[in-house]
Amino acid sequence: MKGLSSKITKTLVPGAMIPCADNSGAYTFRMIHIIGKTGGRPGKLTAAGVGDIVSASVRSGTPAYIKKPVRVVIIRQKASIRRASGIRVKFEDNAGIMVNEENLPIGTEVKGAMAREVVERFVKIGGVASRVV
Repeated sequence: MKGLSSKITKTLVPGAMIPCADNSGAYTFRMIHIIGKTGGRPGKLTAAGVGDIVSASVRSGTPAYIKKPVRVVIIRQKASIRRASGIRVKFEDNAGIMVNEENLPIGTEVKGAMAREVVERFVKIGGVASRVV
């Protein structure tokens, strides 16, 4: 996983409800934990942003996935992302897609736009994207 060239505001905290943006069979996720982030300041929740991998449980969807822990990559967030060129990018919703242990997408297509920062970090996920912003 490589670093990003943008300043991403981390706004999604554990317990956040995230809609699913792929055709894997899940509809909504509830975020449990950010993978790869620990600690921080005592009493402060760690947060996730675009391009982060989180552990989540499927709250609605097909019976094969309901109440099962899955890995999710955040592909859109409402908070603005500041790119190196000075442009700020915002999306109208938060969204994520399910990935396996090798960070390959489980679904075969992504509904809606995806941030360029996700494609920089995970090239294989960019292959199933319909639009990259």
